[in-house]
Amino acid sequence: MEQDKSPDVLDAYSKAVIQAAELVTPAVVRIDVKKNGSNSGMSDGAGVDGGSGSGMIFTSDGMILTNSHVIHEGRHIDVTLLDGRKYRAQVIGDDAATDIGVIRIVAPDLAMVKFGDSKQLRVGQLVVAIGNPFGFQCTVTAGVVSALGRSLRSQSGRLMDNIIQTDAALNPGNSGGPLVNALGEVVGVNTATILPAQGLCFAVAANTARLVVMELLKEGKVRRSYLGIAGQTAPLHRRVVRFYNLDVENGVFVTNVVPGSPAEKAGVMNGDMVIEFEGAAIDGIDDLQKHLVFENVGKKSSIVVLRNFTEKVTLAVTPVESE
Repeated sequence: MEQDKSPDVLDAYSKAVIQAAELVTPAVVRIDVKKNGSNSGMSDGAGVDGGSGSGMIFTSDGMILTNSHVIHEGRHIDVTLLDGRKYRAQVIGDDAATDIGVIRIVAPDLAMVKFGDSKQLRVGQLVVAIGNPFGFQCTVTAGVVSALGRSLRSQSGRLMDNIIQTDAALNPGNSGGPLVNALGEVVGVNTATILPAQGLCFAVAANTARLVVMELLKEGKVRRSYLGIAGQTAPLHRRVVRFYNLDVENGVFVTNVVPGSPAEKAGVMNGDMVIEFEGAAIDGIDDLQKHLVFENVGKKSSIVVLRNFTEKVTLAVTPVESE
């Protein structure tokens, strides 16, 4: 029997990528930035080219999620929609520690992205990246989740936790664009590549981005407390969960303790697994970040860790304000 070679016959992979792209592309924007040029002797109102990036519209009133490094210190920020419409954007806020920023345009008839749960991602899962690399608007690339729970140093010098690694190709201009699953749900915000390596691309997890966005919309910036650990979400052994009757199946595996930090002073060690903070169960890095709020600065707090995967240890830690 002769195989049907009509163009309507697509494999499942192609269908998934096409569906994701068609759902999300209308809400992806190009961002062009001119930076403040005062340091180079320019008069007030002038600017220097700051490059371009990507963003995604997430509310009907024009809120756009992007990277902090795309918009930071931008004097003039212009947004171009898929249909060619252009608008001047207002900065709502940005957070260099997570490389998340929010800007806003005033425009009618806006498409919006839908967020997914990045905690549900699995290594090997199909993901699609959409952005404007080198100015080529709404370029689509596809790949898989290569790893989860990576740590990556932001341009502010701080370690960003819970980073998604993917081999979906990213290039300059992709920054701030969405990383989506096969359902077209945003699971990450594309943020960085490692050059000249190929297939080493990174995105801020959507769950982290949503927490930061809420603070930016409320305060214009993120004020947080600081422990001084880098870590990643990791599973707990079932026997340990049963033995201690824990309410969680994951914890935060500590990969680095900053010298002189509150965590070091409290006795937290590399290899510890954080499972509780101030009486609240910690099921992963997102849970811990939720509790590192400004209200905890200077407050003596309890942190519970599993040491050597078996010994349950309670420590007293006093967070300081994050710089």
